[in-house]
Amino acid sequence: MPDQSTETQAVSTVVARNISEFRAAVSDSFVPLQVGSAHPERFRGVIRAANIDDVHITHVHATDHEVVRTPDLIARDDRAFFKLSLMLSGSGLLIQDGREAILRPGDLAVYDTSRPYSLEFGQEFRTMVVMFPRQMLTLSSESIGELTAVRISGSEGLGAVVAPFLTQIDAHLEELSGPTGSQLMQSALDLVGTVFTRELGLDNTADPHTRLLQRIRGYIDRNLGSTELTPAHIANAHFISTRHLHGLFQADGTTVSTWIRKRRLDRCRRDLIDPVLADRSVAAIAARWGFVDAAHFSRAFKAAYGDSPSRVRASA
Repeated sequence: MPDQSTETQAVSTVVARNISEFRAAVSDSFVPLQVGSAHPERFRGVIRAANIDDVHITHVHATDHEVVRTPDLIARDDRAFFKLSLMLSGSGLLIQDGREAILRPGDLAVYDTSRPYSLEFGQEFRTMVVMFPRQMLTLSSESIGELTAVRISGSEGLGAVVAPFLTQIDAHLEELSGPTGSQLMQSALDLVGTVFTRELGLDNTADPHTRLLQRIRGYIDRNLGSTELTPAHIANAHFISTRHLHGLFQADGTTVSTWIRKRRLDRCRRDLIDPVLADRSVAAIAARWGFVDAAHFSRAFKAAYGDSPSRVRASA
């Protein structure tokens, strides 16, 4: 493998001839990680990566090594993402939250960058990793925490639907720039959320409170553009008291208003970087997703993303 770094249509490729180059590339692609190999003298690795909105897609092809996300590294960079791994060839061992999952071709697994984890690859392998902000799924972080380091088969059930879809995305990264890529990636994450819901038993066997919260979150997503999307309106639509509604979200570590604001800001950001909507004003996009006060929207957006809506649009 020659030592090179190239970029084609927003897809970057880094070829590492040694473990040090690979360690730097991995930390740049994901979050800071410890990387080591029992055979550093013969290590080789290739990383192909693309960004689609807030989602980072990476194809890793490398020889044997171990990756560790330590508490010290988390303290230095505590950004919270979920990482979904699809094993393409070879095998790997994922460890997080006291669980271990042996992953073979076609298998899926999720892990959380805000908590320690390790990945061990004892032979040459290929894997696809999709890293995305935790709020991009309607499922709570606590719920998905029950699935970390749990093997999800890609050959049966809903996994057999999602794994081939992700494999095709991995094989056509160069074609995923622009709004088409955004739509495909959102569809992929919707499918992933459906798989997680099934794996957690939330579609038919979960307790009534959990099922109710999932229905409410779905209702919120379908009505984000409505200025009437208030706690009272949501509670009435689900025949519960506002006190009960607030209790459901508080038990999940957030509030109704915070959840609505995060979902609205996420939709606004997607529209702002979508070239198809370049002729729409920032105020029009904000209003589309329920922000009637442009100044309030601008402050909330900058607080969430560290930059103004107009600058985010210009940089995109």
